[in-house]
Amino acid sequence: MLLYSWNVNGFRALCGKEEWSRFRRTNADLVALQEVKAEEAQIPEVQRRPGGCHSYWFSAAKKKGYSGVAVFCREKPLAVARDLPQAAFQGEGRLLHLEFPAFHFLNVYFPNGQMNEDRLAYKLGFYDAFLEHAQNLRREKPLVICGDFNTAHRPVDIARPRENENTSGFLPVERAWMDKFIAHGYVDTLRLVRGETPGLYSWWSYRFRARERNVGWRIDYFFVSDELLEAVRDAWIATEILGSDHCPVGLELADNRLGTL
Repeated sequence: MLLYSWNVNGFRALCGKEEWSRFRRTNADLVALQEVKAEEAQIPEVQRRPGGCHSYWFSAAKKKGYSGVAVFCREKPLAVARDLPQAAFQGEGRLLHLEFPAFHFLNVYFPNGQMNEDRLAYKLGFYDAFLEHAQNLRREKPLVICGDFNTAHRPVDIARPRENENTSGFLPVERAWMDKFIAHGYVDTLRLVRGETPGLYSWWSYRFRARERNVGWRIDYFFVSDELLEAVRDAWIATEILGSDHCPVGLELADNRLGTL
């Protein structure tokens, strides 16, 4: 079972690029997108349902052309839900939840805290609300979680940790939440597979040739709850895929452990 997650930074813009045409030819079972910045009705059918797959969209109700997530999958899920249950964190198009027989799948675009202190507080509140929701779902079946977490977890996950220790996205309080999340039994699949390999980043600023120089951050993740630990076959970052300031991250799960979607 092959899964991808990608913050596309505007799906309509990406659709006009050759990079999307190439990426669509990957033999993925499921593709999760973040920051699509569009409503489903704004996307042509051929792009909205590539290859005739099932597609699910969730756009921001509070601000058009902002945030938004989508999932394309080969098999129809048992159920689809949108948003966190807590009203304070609804309306920004940040969470799609698909239930499959073997696991719950959560595609999340976590808030960015760099704008001001209010948005940082919102981000931290969203983190806690998400963990509570994930723990409740986990009572039913295991979880696969992907998306843009907007935080580099450890110094190995960012090219310039000392220069960014006071920047949201690498603040001690944000990194402490990542520690807490993992302590609750969620496994960072890339580190599981690749260990402490440095230089593995998924986002680069458009400024100063950051991607060319690999001055990046790893803020895009695939996590599994530890019940699925033995199902993880591979995890990687597809740095060769252009078209956004982020690149896709991938996860391969062993079908013989999970059954079918």
